[in-house]
Amino acid sequence: MEINASPVITGLSTRKKRLLRNHDSLTATLQLIVDQALVLASLFILLMLRSGEVQTAYQVLAVVTLLSMWFIYGAQGVYRRANGYLKGCLRISVAWLSVILFLAVLGFLTKTSAVFSRQVLVSWAILAWLLQLCAFCSISYFAKQYRERFSRNLPTLVVGTGAVACHLVKSLNQNRWLPDQVVGCVAGDEEEVDEKPSVSLLGRLENIRNLIEKHKIRRIYIALPMSESEQIEGLNIDLLDMNVDVIWVPDIFALNLLNHSVREVAGVPLISLNESPLSVSKSASLLKDLLDKSLATITLLLISPLMVWVAWKVKKSSPGPIIFRQKRHGWDGRIIEVWKFRSMKLHREAETSVTQATREDPRVTDIGRFIRRTSIDELPQLFNVLQGTMSLVGPRPHAVAHNDYYSDKINAYLARHRIKPGITGLAQVSGYRGETETLDKMQKRVEYDLAYINNWSVGLDIKILIKTPLSLFSKEIY
Repeated sequence: MEINASPVITGLSTRKKRLLRNHDSLTATLQLIVDQALVLASLFILLMLRSGEVQTAYQVLAVVTLLSMWFIYGAQGVYRRANGYLKGCLRISVAWLSVILFLAVLGFLTKTSAVFSRQVLVSWAILAWLLQLCAFCSISYFAKQYRERFSRNLPTLVVGTGAVACHLVKSLNQNRWLPDQVVGCVAGDEEEVDEKPSVSLLGRLENIRNLIEKHKIRRIYIALPMSESEQIEGLNIDLLDMNVDVIWVPDIFALNLLNHSVREVAGVPLISLNESPLSVSKSASLLKDLLDKSLATITLLLISPLMVWVAWKVKKSSPGPIIFRQKRHGWDGRIIEVWKFRSMKLHREAETSVTQATREDPRVTDIGRFIRRTSIDELPQLFNVLQGTMSLVGPRPHAVAHNDYYSDKINAYLARHRIKPGITGLAQVSGYRGETETLDKMQKRVEYDLAYINNWSVGLDIKILIKTPLSLFSKEIY
């Protein structure tokens, strides 16, 4: 009599084993420790050359720097991707710049920046940056040499020929840190071969056992489309006696995803198809909030004379309030009140519609035309940032009437509310700033907004903030 194992007992016996394992490499940890040591050593050497001692203030600075590097470098995944020397150096540069900006803001807020020598700090920032780049290139080179000489390639087969399978083949074969070497692809029994894999198409599933023996395959990735997902269980059972690793690659990319991720709860894998990047990581949310409010405070202090002058000119231009307040959708669709300098004469607008400004619009005042063209009218939104309803960088908040109009005309339009709206954004620095005269232009803006949400990082925010002043001259705003 055949006895089947109880699913409940089987589940309990395997639940303790983690299904999602941490793949942080030893090399990544080593590089971070080496970089921290170089940063610490360069600071102490400069101080000894200057005064022959390391004062208490600099000891505190060293500790704060090491902690911030551990946090920021880890959050940005500086060493976890292998895309070559140039991109690796760029990631380190952005991460180190983030640390320097954090230290500068911290010194400003605590009023301790005067304690430190500017000459030492500037020299240290440059020297530590160069040493980190040298260390990264050296460690990467020697790690590559070690793997090429002592590591054994793992002959690998990919089941599937679709977009995900082709992307997987390319990624595995180009990643010098992984032992997997894809020798070919196998098409599903009913799969139509639309994509052209970067490796040979060896046959179909009916020949897979012969292919495993012929090519001495040690690992198999199943990357079939969702329409053929019923074959996965049978294929796994069929290969149990072949002594090969079988890895399933879910084709979730066939869905309309937003900031997708994979994690686990009590050993159960969870695939997030639609998630706000700020609700997933509290530390990331805290870091973005800290960057927003510190830079907004500094900017307001620096431009306060300009804002007073603009407020005076707006008051003189025509009767009405200096600040124009408009209800817009914010984070998770909540209604917020966005502030702007008033650039138009007072006029009555239908409650269910908002008319965008056009060239030679008679409603726009003389000072209003200037502040709209230069985006100075948006500066009061720095107070929205301090309130916490907006961010410096994010999808631009649209009027409620605009959201009601576009929500049923553009796919995933309302998904742009899964992160705080911003004063500037990826769409704006990419050329989609100002009036959106056609549906296609709004569609492109939404695509950039969703791309920002999917790829959000502190480094990306800094890049957009740097590009924003240049984008002000790229298009005339009415």
